[in-house]
Amino acid sequence: MAKSWMRETAARFGRDEDGNFAIVMAFGLTMITMAAGFGINVVQSYQVKMSLRDAMDAAVTSTARDLTTGAISEKDAKPLVLAFLNSNSDTRFMTKDSFTLEKLVIDRTAKTVEGTASANVDLLFPLFAMNNPKVSVTSAAVYSDKKVEIAMMLDITGSMGEDRRRRTNKIGDLRTAASNAVKLAMEQNLDAAKPRVRVALVPYADAVNAGALAEDAVFVEEEPSSANPNPSDLPPPTDAPILASVAKRIDTCATERKLANGNPDYSDDGPSAERWNGSKRYQAKVNRDDRLTRYDGIRFCPTAKLVPLTADKDRLLASIAGYTADGVTAGAVGIQWTYYMLSGKWRDAISDAGQGAGPADSNTKKVSKVAILMTDGQFNTAYAGIKRGTVVRVGDAAARKSRGNAESLCDNMKGDGIEVYTIGFDLNNASMSATERDQAKAVLKDCASSDNSKVKHYFEASTGEELDAAFKEIIRNTERLALTK
Repeated sequence: MAKSWMRETAARFGRDEDGNFAIVMAFGLTMITMAAGFGINVVQSYQVKMSLRDAMDAAVTSTARDLTTGAISEKDAKPLVLAFLNSNSDTRFMTKDSFTLEKLVIDRTAKTVEGTASANVDLLFPLFAMNNPKVSVTSAAVYSDKKVEIAMMLDITGSMGEDRRRRTNKIGDLRTAASNAVKLAMEQNLDAAKPRVRVALVPYADAVNAGALAEDAVFVEEEPSSANPNPSDLPPPTDAPILASVAKRIDTCATERKLANGNPDYSDDGPSAERWNGSKRYQAKVNRDDRLTRYDGIRFCPTAKLVPLTADKDRLLASIAGYTADGVTAGAVGIQWTYYMLSGKWRDAISDAGQGAGPADSNTKKVSKVAILMTDGQFNTAYAGIKRGTVVRVGDAAARKSRGNAESLCDNMKGDGIEVYTIGFDLNNASMSATERDQAKAVLKDCASSDNSKVKHYFEASTGEELDAAFKEIIRNTERLALTK
């Protein structure tokens, strides 16, 4: 009897379609709701972990930076990390306790700051045993006691001038970007008596105005004459009683340094180094080519002088403020002098000229050396290696030579541990041919140091805002403190 009743009840339940559907729907909605809640919980947990990671990355990086610059001591590190976490963590999905700084370790040997933080997630849909699960992150950054030397090669050629038709003023854009870069770099110097960061400026056009360095470092070539149609392009021998070029100095400009065969000298040797021409020794002074003239025959020398490494922000900004645009693009000459401004071999020459302490010796553990090479066009002018009678300004031979010289100098700089950044400004403008544009970009890409996962070294900027952003990114990269975990 009981079994018969049960069979009948089961059959009746099976025939009741409305009730069956309602139960299935209830079960399905429950599962959908649980799945949605679980998905929301996963998103919350991910949001908390990413927020905590970003905050922790910023905290240890900032702490490492302040240890590097001397702004804080090691005992100040933990409070600083906590302050950063408080300021930068997104606490919307955390519990009231927010987060815990579980550990902070400063490794003096490895020079790392490593911290671990955790947070409890305040779930919107607590499920089963998932009440307030904990997420944890670990971040680490390296810090350094290195000095930083930055040499900025800046294009002040005629193409950088104001163009009313295009409504551009590239020299004005450069003044703004370079000034902001200097200000940003100088922010790292908390102790004016012991600056960590120094900056050199190398404005260039047809040549580089060596300023006070010209007196002892630059040899003025003698122009051909009927009496001497083929004068030597080498300085007088070291045993000569006086340098004949001193008495006839025209200006303080300089072009390339030349070897005995007339080709460019790619070394970073100081001007007092000796060379051998096959019969006599002579000092490795830099040449002022006698062909350094405008098309109309008027002698041309950029008015803006180079500024050797200095932490004097006012001096640097005043120099940049005076930049005007004129002349053509002897880019290899600019790179050569940028190399000199970072070479310890030029320290005595710079010091003797009253232009500061000069560069430190190369030591990658103690000093970071950075070159920033900026141009708005193809390098088109060279003197060394170009025979007399050949067009040395904006001719095909000169352009090929200038590009080749630039790449050789860049290779030497990188070989000496100098990190090279390059910026091409307004390279896609209509005044350049496709060939010129491609050649300009190729040289800058070849000159730049290799990129890595965190830092790029070749930049293109189309506007003043982009130029400013490129300089700022490079300056920040000079103080980058790469996350190691």
